[in-house]
Amino acid sequence: MKIKAVVLSFVTLFLLSGISFAGSYAPAAGQPGSTAIFKDDPSFAAWATGVDLVRGLQDISNPSGPYASYGTPEVALGKAGDGVVSLGDGGSATLTFDAPIANGDGYDFAVFENSFSDTFLELGFVEVSSDGENFFRFDAVSETQTGTQVGGFGNLDTTNLNNFAGKYKANYGTGFDLEELSGIRGLDIFNIGWVRIIDVVGSIDDAYATCDSFGNKVNDPWKTPFGSSGFDLDAVGVINQGSPVPVPAAVWLLGSGLVGLVGLRRKNN
Repeated sequence: MKIKAVVLSFVTLFLLSGISFAGSYAPAAGQPGSTAIFKDDPSFAAWATGVDLVRGLQDISNPSGPYASYGTPEVALGKAGDGVVSLGDGGSATLTFDAPIANGDGYDFAVFENSFSDTFLELGFVEVSSDGENFFRFDAVSETQTGTQVGGFGNLDTTNLNNFAGKYKANYGTGFDLEELSGIRGLDIFNIGWVRIIDVVGSIDDAYATCDSFGNKVNDPWKTPFGSSGFDLDAVGVINQGSPVPVPAAVWLLGSGLVGLVGLRRKNN
């Protein structure tokens, strides 16, 4: 009985201390086993050069309210660390590149957010396309509890998160491996010209919730009714870069005279 009482007392103290078991996935940047990639890592071969932004509301539960407004789309281009653009609830940004991203060894590209800590994390789903029309999403998983809403300035544990952009703090990218999408009809994983980031609406309210690949609600900081609402996109860096795809030369005729030839251009320009 004494041993049982000691064990129960220990468990009680452990739970009251706020300590929790780690989740199934990689820990925060700088910790053993982390998969975070620093912005100056020599593995980066290129960065996004084009962006199409669709802002979301600051608060999706207030449809008459303002949209996210922080940052301009252009700051998401180039190397990480030069500023961010906020997507708002459910907003998206589609990035393009001078040359396609290709499936290779390990991570093929990485997405950067600007969290100021390892625990205040605003998440995004990641999709890719090889034709600019059909997009396919990486299987994201959230093991964060869904019983209590994470508040607007609440915290998450990185070990509960997988395949979400925004898993790591500022200057550390979350890597994505195109091999995970191999075999999908309509997707050429050796010729990815478009990467789309979609803000996770972190509400656990059925009316607004977004779900992971298992159908579980994704609980992240919400509401964030500010100009900087939602996922804050910093950059998308390319690790495995494909070759520009040549287009057959075109010939224009003006009357009977040869005007000129157009040489090779990159497929996604």
